Amino acid sequence: MSLRSILAALAVLAPLGACSTVSEAVRGPELAPVGYPAALVPREQAILVPREAGSASANSLWRVGARAFFADQRASHVGDIVTVMIDIDDQAKTTNSTASSRDSSMDGSISHMFGLESTLGRILPGGYDPTNAIGTSTKTSNTGAGSVNRQEKISLTIAAVVSAVLPNGNLMIQGTQEVRTNTELRQLTVAGIVRPEDISSANTIKHTQIAEARISYGGRGDISRVQKTPAGQALIERFSPF
Repeated sequence: MSLRSILAALAVLAPLGACSTVSEAVRGPELAPVGYPAALVPREQAILVPREAGSASANSLWRVGARAFFADQRASHVGDIVTVMIDIDDQAKTTNSTASSRDSSMDGSISHMFGLESTLGRILPGGYDPTNAIGTSTKTSNTGAGSVNRQEKISLTIAAVVSAVLPNGNLMIQGTQEVRTNTELRQLTVAGIVRPEDISSANTIKHTQIAEARISYGGRGDISRVQKTPAGQALIERFSPF
């Protein structure tokens, strides 16, 4: 892809994001509206009108409609809320080095070739010698080294909503949390599959107990925009063959 094609694509796409970019530059990033997780949006949500609290029945300590004393309060149905405890403290260190070399050579002579060995001298250049007709020599070497030293630490808490109940009883959860400080917005999202048995009596679950976990912590705003590589430079670096 040439530089002219890249610039033409940027010129076409630029007006699409101009409005939101100008708005965020002036007023800062906007918080997303509060709502159900994406998996619940297409569904028809039944809104239950709470019954008015009544007085306690005769010879009873409980009001009409109160939750049972021995009921399990852990999340188990679509729309229930569960607290996810995220405590990531990962470290990884890898060091690799490789070295390889190879030498090869080949010599060949033509002693008999259907009686044409003398005739080839008149066709081929003057330096042709049947006793040393072919000679090759190759030498290759390769040396490589690399290392990875990664350390990540995140300690957060987020409330997620049960978006679906699988046939085997496992729960699909997802949740989003947004915090805006001045003109910088931080967004935390979590999604995955959990077992009802792993949810504690306090209605909490650890991130290590979430299967197919998808945890994202990022943001947008003035600070993030300065740290991000410009779009044009990123496109050129991605598609440049040099």
